[in-house]
Amino acid sequence: MLLKKIAHVLFVTSVAAGVLSCSTMTPEMKADRAAGVNPTDLPVRYAELEKSGGKLFTLNPNSSTIRIFAFRGGKAARLGHNHVLSAPTFTGFFHLPVDGVTNAQFDLQFRLDQLEIDNPTYRAPLGPAFSTVVSPESIAGTREHMLGENSLQADRFPFIRIHSLQISGEAPKFAAEVRVELHGQSRDMWIPLNVEGLPDRLSVSGSFVLRLTDFGVQPYSIMGGLLAVKDEVVVQFQLAGA
Repeated sequence: MLLKKIAHVLFVTSVAAGVLSCSTMTPEMKADRAAGVNPTDLPVRYAELEKSGGKLFTLNPNSSTIRIFAFRGGKAARLGHNHVLSAPTFTGFFHLPVDGVTNAQFDLQFRLDQLEIDNPTYRAPLGPAFSTVVSPESIAGTREHMLGENSLQADRFPFIRIHSLQISGEAPKFAAEVRVELHGQSRDMWIPLNVEGLPDRLSVSGSFVLRLTDFGVQPYSIMGGLLAVKDEVVVQFQLAGA
């Protein structure tokens, strides 16, 4: 019984750090970081795209949702709980050129230090797998561990960025190749998109899976793997543009 209580406390206070716990920064990671897009450049870039014709949509955080789901693992997974991270504010643009969606461009980015952790309003509708009530103290501890120098290093790598490379398909179903930047590393992947409302309005929804180890992240585990965080993280979004 004592072992169970200790394990639960350790897991609650440090599991989110493991979700995004980062390996030592290599020279390659530094170089990739330097090649990233300066967040302040996005409005300028999309203003130039708008001059070329078509329509420019600004993504609206107030009518959009971004959720990141991380999952408990290990033989004693039942002692921990799954996590829901959300981005209440972000910057995003979608440019629709005159020749259609398949030539569109979009960017989305948000700050790690602005992520909301385990909001009970978001957890409750997800059912039993997210039914655990997480205390404010545990949430505060999770944030401290997750953003600190020994884990996410949000002061060095404050942004998660998603940049479109190409789009294929026909309305409302599309496949987009995107470049995802996290903790100084970037990876290209294809994700499905549902796009509706164009050309008068924009509604984009979809989800995709990130494997933490693909970005140099080692999923956290304790007690020889008895408690752990799974490598796969689900990112789900519903974005509205005006």
